[in-house]
Amino acid sequence: MKKILVIEDEQFVRENIVEILEASGYNAVSAPNGAVGVTLALQHLPDIILCDVMMPELDGHGVLQTLRANVLTANTPFIFLTARADTSDLRHGMNLGADDYITKPFRVSELLAAVETRLAKLTTVQDMAEEKLKMLRANISLSLPHEFLTPLSGILGFSELLLSSYDALSREEIMEMLGQLNSSARRIHHLVQNFLLYAKLISLASEHNKIRIEHYDAVLSPEHIIHDVITSKAHQEARLEDVSIEICDDIPIAISSLYLTKITEEIIDNALKYSRSGTAISVKTTHNEKMYTMEVSNTGRTLTPEQINAIGAYTQFDRQVYEQQGSGLGLSIVKKLMELHDGHFMIQSADERTTVRLEIPVVEESLRKKFD
Repeated sequence: MKKILVIEDEQFVRENIVEILEASGYNAVSAPNGAVGVTLALQHLPDIILCDVMMPELDGHGVLQTLRANVLTANTPFIFLTARADTSDLRHGMNLGADDYITKPFRVSELLAAVETRLAKLTTVQDMAEEKLKMLRANISLSLPHEFLTPLSGILGFSELLLSSYDALSREEIMEMLGQLNSSARRIHHLVQNFLLYAKLISLASEHNKIRIEHYDAVLSPEHIIHDVITSKAHQEARLEDVSIEICDDIPIAISSLYLTKITEEIIDNALKYSRSGTAISVKTTHNEKMYTMEVSNTGRTLTPEQINAIGAYTQFDRQVYEQQGSGLGLSIVKKLMELHDGHFMIQSADERTTVRLEIPVVEESLRKKFD
């Protein structure tokens, strides 16, 4: 039985709503004001909340703001009951995270339809989340053992060889083994970092948050970060000659240097990983008044439209055909970061050519003085 919390200061209206809900098979809990409503919401964790706007002690907007700030009730469907239909009032409630409004006086059918619609949407979201969780578990079971065990085996093997045969090895052989140890350790380090970052981004996304850009978050000079990251990665893979870089004039963009570095690393790493040595990789940036665009293109393995649409955590394509490194998290992290920054992430892949295109919001001109 679904539980519904009714927060309404007018006793007759409150009792009438409770009676309607209980007659329709719901378990109804009621509160006479906003302060009591918040307490009951955290105590009962209802499936949906119906709340009056104008109330003593704590009004409906205050109730919503308080509950949205608590992880236990951050995603609980919330419907306002109001005698006011003022546009600014409606907009304020929606900005705080309200799901719907019912204007008083209302018909019984209208109230029940609003409740059923929100509960049905909640069920759909929960079913989708469960399906994604099942896919996540399946992909983890396929990719994680390989991604952890392969570099760990290398570390164990080379370290045991060094311990048992150090005196018999030449300096060149020792340096080569140390290089392999370092490479394997870096691979595990990168994997763990990506897991932790993806978990953080999923948490932000599930709370319907956007990453708020503060003074220290904007990148004033994206040119230097992008150029340095790409040349460093290309140098590590001994492919500097394969990479061409065409970067536009600098303009402040609404993302932190940490996240810009991360998305650039993952995009160039993807291009290097899935293209052959000696084939060209091009990096180009442009911007207009609203968006800063980065495009990275390479020749090599392509993705089908179905594979592009299915990009997600721990997902790899054609592992049974191609031996590859990586958990599949890189592009998923880039995609999440773009969503959380109100940017865009696109992939075009055909005729052995793949282009990843990112669009990052430019800092509004009216706000640029704050970043000087």
